[in-house]
Amino acid sequence: MKLIQSILTKSGCYQAGRTIAVKGLMIHSMGCPQPRASAFISNWNRGDANACVHAIVEPGGDVYQTLPWNHRGWHCGGAGNNTHIGVEMTEPATIRYTGGANWTETGDGSGTREHVFAAYQCAVELFAYLCRQYKLDPLADGVVISHSEGCKKGIASNHGDVEHIWNRFGLTMEQFRKDIRTAMENGIGSGGNPDISSYTKIMGKAVATVEQMREYIEKKNPSVAQSVLHMVPLYISEGEVEGVRGDIAFAQSCLETGNFGFSGSAVRLEQNNFCGMGVTSNGMKGNSFDTPQIGIRAQIQHLKAYGSTEELRNGKVDPRFQYVARGSAPFVEWLGIPDNPQGKGWAAGKGYGEKILSILKSIVGDAGGSGESGGKPDQPVKPLSGYVKVFYKGRDGVNVRKSPCMGNNVDQVVFDGIYTVTGISGDGQWYRLKSGLYITTGKEYVQFMEKLSGADSYMVKVEIPDLNIRRGPGTDCERTGKFTGTVVFTIVEEADGAGASKWGLLKAYQKERNGWISLDYTVRI
Repeated sequence: MKLIQSILTKSGCYQAGRTIAVKGLMIHSMGCPQPRASAFISNWNRGDANACVHAIVEPGGDVYQTLPWNHRGWHCGGAGNNTHIGVEMTEPATIRYTGGANWTETGDGSGTREHVFAAYQCAVELFAYLCRQYKLDPLADGVVISHSEGCKKGIASNHGDVEHIWNRFGLTMEQFRKDIRTAMENGIGSGGNPDISSYTKIMGKAVATVEQMREYIEKKNPSVAQSVLHMVPLYISEGEVEGVRGDIAFAQSCLETGNFGFSGSAVRLEQNNFCGMGVTSNGMKGNSFDTPQIGIRAQIQHLKAYGSTEELRNGKVDPRFQYVARGSAPFVEWLGIPDNPQGKGWAAGKGYGEKILSILKSIVGDAGGSGESGGKPDQPVKPLSGYVKVFYKGRDGVNVRKSPCMGNNVDQVVFDGIYTVTGISGDGQWYRLKSGLYITTGKEYVQFMEKLSGADSYMVKVEIPDLNIRRGPGTDCERTGKFTGTVVFTIVEEADGAGASKWGLLKAYQKERNGWISLDYTVRI
């Protein structure tokens, strides 16, 4: 068995962020004569996809892990989603469905039996691996079941798999469970890749503050140039534009520049290159940029190239953007080529991502993780004033929890809306809402909007006559039906949102907070 991680990060199921306590495993068969997992992976890796399993088995021994094992999947249409890992087996191209679960072989049927038995053997090894990992007894009642058995138990929808395929070849679920137990006793399934549920995503909102980053670099390098301290906020602002965690970029710069002392570094301060970009071999000088902001923007864009397949929002300034296999390193831990399952990455050295994370932990004052969320949920709540906009509209909604950690402490589920934030906890991983409940900071569909004071308001002149005024910060928010005209407005609050690099709240709408314009079409005066 070769376990290949191909996490469906764009799936609404993955983005729902719900986890389960694994109590069992459910085997499925695709119900479609398609032998390649890639066909399903591309179809399910979308925000509007309505299905998502944990893994897909191919007959050649390749197993594609599509969700973290403890993530709640959408695989059985019932309560089994809350307890069972779902695994799909591909089906041979040599069959044709004639109605419901009935099928016939096409042509001479050559390869049908071989495909089914090869996929079966690979599934046995995967299930042995998972039973070993979660300390499950495959022979215990309800632990290893098919979709059709799940239906009979009342925890899955009415499907006939996998028996509708297996029965014709004398394969049974009873024998499958016995073969799993035998495989475990013989040491089969003891390998496999580590679970990535605790890995750190490159994309998201920064946890460290500008003050924390400045304090860190002044402590590590007391003689750091004032120009470096002045440019620290650029990591946050440039990161927010592209959806990249700016604190990760800053930690990377600390690693690459020797805490901005440049001792032993391949680049110099005057190059405005703080990440070693273009230094592809010993002795190379690397790229240079006109300003610190452009250099940081290039670094942010390069991280986005690895962490995401989304388009850039700012014009491309990264001279090496096109050389990156897009989305090949969504986690910091995978930035080192030897640590990446795809053999891609920013640096050739093993443990490169862990070095960045070690610096980041020092910046935020966290020497290690604990609890189910990997953070410290018992840390005190730090005061914070603002709002969080939730714009996820998937069928599962977003979990709001009783305490700042993952687990089974879900109090309710919310959908799109704006909620008041009173604090931040759990190493910056959780917003505390006015209700006293908590919502994660680490999802793309949870957007914090800082409340500006009156002194922070400013005036802008709109450059186009027909700029829409919307009820919220984003093109996904309803229009008010009014246009601005080319006049001057006072902006009292800024926020991120779809369709613009930044949105501004008009003073006339401050009380109800329901009048926003795109600042991309304005000039500050």
